Amino acid sequence: MDYSKKEGKAWAREKLVGQWTTMVTPFTSNDEVDEAGLRRNIDHVIKLGTSGMGFSWNMGEFWSLTTEERMRLMEFVPGAVRGRCRLAFQTTTNCLRDAVAMSRRAEELGYDLVILGPPFIMTRKEEQVIDFVSRVAAQVSIGIAFYNSPQFGIVMSAKGLTRLADIENVIAIKEASFNMGLSIDTHLEAGRKVVVSTPDEEIFFFEPFYGFHQQVMFANTSDWRFDTEARPRYVEFVGRATQGDLARAKDLYREIWPMKEVSRKWWSIVSARTGGSLPVAMVKHWGELMGMAGGGVRPPLMDLTPDERAGMTKDLSRLGLIRG
Repeated sequence: MDYSKKEGKAWAREKLVGQWTTMVTPFTSNDEVDEAGLRRNIDHVIKLGTSGMGFSWNMGEFWSLTTEERMRLMEFVPGAVRGRCRLAFQTTTNCLRDAVAMSRRAEELGYDLVILGPPFIMTRKEEQVIDFVSRVAAQVSIGIAFYNSPQFGIVMSAKGLTRLADIENVIAIKEASFNMGLSIDTHLEAGRKVVVSTPDEEIFFFEPFYGFHQQVMFANTSDWRFDTEARPRYVEFVGRATQGDLARAKDLYREIWPMKEVSRKWWSIVSARTGGSLPVAMVKHWGELMGMAGGGVRPPLMDLTPDERAGMTKDLSRLGLIRG
C-alpha cells in the first residue's frame, strides 16, 4: 500500500486503470494447489501487459480452499509477481473476524487492495451487506473494492452500492450483476464517489450516451484466454477504451468478437448444464488448451464432459488460438 486510509479514493482514481486479470487457482492431479503452475501462469499473463492481478476471486474458487490454503496463496503471490504489476486479493467470507484478519494480512503483505463480496447464505437485505462491509472497513486501512454479483446470492441496487461508496476506505466497486441497466446506473450514481468497473466490454460503448467513463476493467479472464504474447489484442482494447479512444477500441473489438462469441457459447453451455454455476471448469480448460496450468475443479463444481472438452478444442483451433 502506498496510500493512507483517507487517501484511498484519490489513489484509486489515479492508479486503478487498464486491464486487471482474474487468476484461477490451478490444482495438481493430487488436488493440491499447483504453485509451480501458478508461477508460470503469472509470468505468462504479465507478459500480456496486464495492469493488475486478482487472486482468490470467484474464478479462483476461494470457497473450496481451506483457510490454510487461502493464507498460503496470499503469501505466495507477492513473491511470484515480484512487483511487476498491482495486486488484489479477495477476502470474502461469512465470518467477520476472518474477513478482517485476511484483509489485515493482505495489507501487511503489500497488496494494493482487497475485494470483498457480501456474506452468503444468511444475507437477504442490503442493510446486512452495508453493515458487514462497514465493520470490516472500520478495522482495516487497506482499500476495499466491493464485488456485486448474483453468485453471492444477493445483488445490490445502484442506491445500495452508492451507500457503500460512502464508506471511507471503499475505493472501488466491481459491478458484475450481468444487468447493463444496473451497471450504467451504478456508474452514474456511485461513480461520482468511487471507481466503478463492469467486466463487460460493451459498457464502454454506452459512455458517450450517458456521460460516464470506465477507467479500469476490474477484472476478468479474457486477457489470457483471448490473447497471445504475439498479439495481445484484448489488453490493447481495454487500454484504448479506458483511455477514451473508443474509435480504435471499436476496431479492436471487431477482432476480439469471434473469441467473445465462442466464450459466450461455452459459458452458456456449461452454466446451463450445472444449473447456473460459475463455469470455472470451462475457463480452466480454455487456459490449459493455451498452455497454462489449470487442473480440475473441486466439488461442488463439476468438471467438463469429454464432449465439452472436444468441442472447445475444436472451437479454439478454428480461432487459431491453439494448434488442435
